[in-house]
Amino acid sequence: MSSPSLTRFVRSSLEELKQNGLFNQIDALQGGNGPTIRIKDRSLINLSSNNYLGLASDERLIAAAEKALRQYGVGAGAVRTINGTMEIHGELEAKLARFKQTESAIAYQSGFNCNMAAISAVMDAGDAILSDELNHASIIDGCRLSKAKVIRYKHSDMEELERVARAARESGQYAKIMVITDGVFSMDGDIAKLPEIVAIAERYDLITYVDDAHGSGVLGEGAGTVKHFGLSDRVDFQIGTLSKAIGVVGGYVAGKQELIEWLKARSRPFLFSTATPPAIAAACVAALDILMDSTELQARLWRNAEYFRQGLEQLGFRTGHTETPIIPCIIGEEKQTQRFSRELLAEGVYAKAIVFPTVPKGLGRIRNMPTAAHTTAMLDEALAVYGKVKKRIGLE
Repeated sequence: MSSPSLTRFVRSSLEELKQNGLFNQIDALQGGNGPTIRIKDRSLINLSSNNYLGLASDERLIAAAEKALRQYGVGAGAVRTINGTMEIHGELEAKLARFKQTESAIAYQSGFNCNMAAISAVMDAGDAILSDELNHASIIDGCRLSKAKVIRYKHSDMEELERVARAARESGQYAKIMVITDGVFSMDGDIAKLPEIVAIAERYDLITYVDDAHGSGVLGEGAGTVKHFGLSDRVDFQIGTLSKAIGVVGGYVAGKQELIEWLKARSRPFLFSTATPPAIAAACVAALDILMDSTELQARLWRNAEYFRQGLEQLGFRTGHTETPIIPCIIGEEKQTQRFSRELLAEGVYAKAIVFPTVPKGLGRIRNMPTAAHTTAMLDEALAVYGKVKKRIGLE
């Protein structure tokens, strides 16, 4: 029998979410997550996937995973520091370091784990973290876990960043100060001002930390936002995910050899979680080989993204300040945003609503993610549906 107080809390909280248009319905896919998906026996154009390059269903990755599955088995069987490290894990980390142009790299089970692990392994009480106000939830949680003083600065406001950096350094209160930013911000698609951030960091002796989950595989000929700006030798932490452009799952930290050795000795998710399944690691290696061998997929991704963004703007939609293949279609009020998404779905386009608390109240949007795997015909069909739904619900 459930606790009555728990039952009351859950029921009232769920009802409040539904009343405010904030309840998210989870849909199960009948197959892979590609440019089209199948849900409840309907084929839909998929604009909600992080599978930027279409690698999640690539036969080369599948073959690599199958081979590793036969060689190593289904699971690693232990944490990395006991006997869960297999040769394929070392191969993955060496390849990640080459991919990110750093001395070394460490792989984790998820991108979220990276931020929980890396921040708290280096920062502690007595330190300070300067964090962009729109940083990802995993950064926020990693900062909390570290017990360091967190000082938020306005989104991409370099004057404010310099002001808080100077004040933190001149106060003499903190042993270490870190500045943390997303490389690409996941809700608006804008790119961090890394050259300015790095310059400020060097003036005030700040540790630099870039979470490039949405930049890796997309910017910098695939190597990410840091490479895009030519800063590979001037950023201390490069964080990435293996679940977006790479098409699989996992995350990593790339940086100096000594830093990676410290993370392997002290980061708790590495020490206390079973290692990534070897088949997953092998698929990631195959994806990195593809990305380092050719930029064809990135070029196709950017062509599709630009085509779709221009199409939305021609229909009169606001796409904000996006500079990447993340294309928000800003609707505004939460219930109307949810309704717009439902109407798209009814017409055969799967594009999820993003509302508070993920984005500020009144700035609900449909976040579109065209990929390298979409055809022009698919994008044209989706744009036609957008125009139809806009007219139907009378959106200005």
